[in-house]
Amino acid sequence: MDILALNCGSSSVKYQLFDWKKKQVIAKGMVERVTIGDSFIVHEVPGRETYREEYECPDHQVAIHLIIKMLAHPQYGVVQDIKQISAVGHRVVHGGEKFTRSVMIDDNVLNAIKDVQHLAPLHNPPNIAGIEAARSVLPEVPHVAIFDTAFHQTMPKHAYTYPLPFDWYEKYGVRRYGFHGTSHLYVSKRAAVLLGKDPKDCNIITMHIGNGVSHSAIKGGVSVDTSMGLTPLEGAVMGTRCGDIDPAIPMFIQQQENLSPKELDSILNKKSGVLGITGQFTDRRDVLEGAAKGDERCALALKIEAYRLKKYIGAYAAATGGIDAVVFTAGVGEMGWQIREMALEGLEFMGIILDREKNKNTMTRKAETLITIPESRVKVFVIPTDEELVFTEDVVGILEGTYTDHMNFRYSFASREFQRK
Repeated sequence: MDILALNCGSSSVKYQLFDWKKKQVIAKGMVERVTIGDSFIVHEVPGRETYREEYECPDHQVAIHLIIKMLAHPQYGVVQDIKQISAVGHRVVHGGEKFTRSVMIDDNVLNAIKDVQHLAPLHNPPNIAGIEAARSVLPEVPHVAIFDTAFHQTMPKHAYTYPLPFDWYEKYGVRRYGFHGTSHLYVSKRAAVLLGKDPKDCNIITMHIGNGVSHSAIKGGVSVDTSMGLTPLEGAVMGTRCGDIDPAIPMFIQQQENLSPKELDSILNKKSGVLGITGQFTDRRDVLEGAAKGDERCALALKIEAYRLKKYIGAYAAATGGIDAVVFTAGVGEMGWQIREMALEGLEFMGIILDREKNKNTMTRKAETLITIPESRVKVFVIPTDEELVFTEDVVGILEGTYTDHMNFRYSFASREFQRK
């Protein structure tokens, strides 16, 4: 049984084909510049050279046709017949309050996803376009929606309700939702295994740090708070997003600069964060290099980001009543040893004692590593995330009738016998 995972962005489609019987990825890749011209596909198969092809994709349907064509290509493909694909799992960024778990997609589900697309206007429309395109190209196979927001639907009402007019929540759904749910799910369950505990006996802080950044407070195995809010703009310092700021600042700047709401939204989402501080960089490697060369704004950006990370660790330790572990994941979390060191500095009073040498030598997206000394009461792990595996297992669970929700479903990676391939 081969499961295709699709992640459709506004101008890209990521894909991965997973052989469930062999428990391994057999192909993955991305179509870039969809809808904007000069599009191309990068196709990777383990043991082969990466293949790239220029192919014009004016919409997501053409892009998904291209992916299917590539998977069954006589020279570059991995399946002899496209009928080998048993199901498709689709990432959907925002499910609102309608979806607390992954679900089989039918017309009613698709319409419900459309009903909440106003909550994620940058993300849900391309997700929807991808679903519609894939259902058109592969009409005979089941399609499953996996929601970024579902993992955080366990938050208590006092954690997700904003101190705003309550009818904004009742009329428009204004509340904290949170994102990166599949990543937080995966690494928290892996951390529980590394701790030798049942997830229900663990309090863990998960820190997904890439261009987008979010943190989750996990108590008793479920999310009780998370840093992103109604949208992915709230929370930590990110590559181009501002994160937490005084809410009066946008209105003040809008008046001072005579900006439209759309222009201001673009600045907060695309020109702020690390880019806003440095004036030139979003990639933390560039920021670290700049700081090493004496660029004061690069050094400031690193200090601001690390300081915010430290504050979230403290806040979420308080929210959970004490923690067993902190987990760093995603590109910066897995590779950025300097940022991890800066964020954890001075937290010995909390029982976090970093092994600096081990942390410095942990720059990999393949291994799970403990980076605290044996005497550290709170463990700190670097765990590479695998959101696509969550997609795949949810799809298989739904097909086999064993899936209930992320709290009770038995994921293979939540087992001590699991080995990352």
